[in-house]
Amino acid sequence: MNKIKHLLQTFLLLELVKGLALTGRYFFKPKFTIQYPEERTPMSPRFRGLHAQRRYSNGEERCIACKLCEAACPALAITIDVTEREDGSRRTERYDIDLFKCIYCGFCEEACPVDAIVLTEVCEYHFEERGTNVITKTELLALGEKHKTRIDLNQKADAPYR
Repeated sequence: MNKIKHLLQTFLLLELVKGLALTGRYFFKPKFTIQYPEERTPMSPRFRGLHAQRRYSNGEERCIACKLCEAACPALAITIDVTEREDGSRRTERYDIDLFKCIYCGFCEEACPVDAIVLTEVCEYHFEERGTNVITKTELLALGEKHKTRIDLNQKADAPYR
């Protein structure tokens, strides 16, 4: 009896009919595909995208050159050179992040005692020339200025969880 049942299923292509029925069922249902450039999915305030450096409200950069972010980086993507000012405070002369090496773990952001380095929501960036994968201090500060309002909103939303 089992052999006859198996033969009927084989000749009637029962598996194929079941598969086509499933396809037909979903063919007419509304789709839930997002049309990417026009539509965006909601992002978490903790999303880790492109880096940015922040400034204080008086315009001075926040980074105090403690090098904790450089020490915390598991990929060794951050390079910092320090200079001392006349008043004895330390500031960065060079702050470079190699985006090819970076694994976007967020350890640099967590290690920073003054919230100078942050990871933004920017996930759409590319490199057109060799060497542009290293983002410099001036570019980081410019990104911080450009996305200042969004960074502040994300940090306020994330504050209860820190």
